[in-house]
Amino acid sequence: MDNDIRVHEELNALLARGGVIGGSSAGATIQGSYLARGDTQTNTVMMGDHEEGLGFLKNVAIDQHLLRRNRHFDLIEIIEARPELLGIGIDEDTAIIVRGDNFEVMGSGYVAIYDANKMIDSGGQYYFLAPGDRFNLVTREGFRPTRNMEPVERVVEREWPKQ
Repeated sequence: MDNDIRVHEELNALLARGGVIGGSSAGATIQGSYLARGDTQTNTVMMGDHEEGLGFLKNVAIDQHLLRRNRHFDLIEIIEARPELLGIGIDEDTAIIVRGDNFEVMGSGYVAIYDANKMIDSGGQYYFLAPGDRFNLVTREGFRPTRNMEPVERVVEREWPKQ
């Protein structure tokens, strides 16, 4: 059996038992089903020669070092080409903790959400979640942790603008 496949199977089994896996930087990026910056020549190409991630987060593309490296527009290229994907941009010193269908933002920075079917009411192509904010991966809605789970932005269904 190929060792890479065996490791992947073991990680999936660990998750199925309620275990925890983690990754930072490229280790976070590879956990989505789509591998952003997967080019073997450079990390500046968003849609490179390797596009398949480990798939622990289905229909998700993850990018890292979002604000620190001024990458907050980079995931737009992927979402325009693959609108079924959810883009998650994670800044440095920041993480998402996934439990079931939800994640919570932890750390000192922000997480940006890119969804071709839902945009902030002002027309922006992404919006930010702050530490403590939560996001449902099924409904693709972000919430601030209050008693009533208030939405983080006025998000509406709207067609993604073409560049």
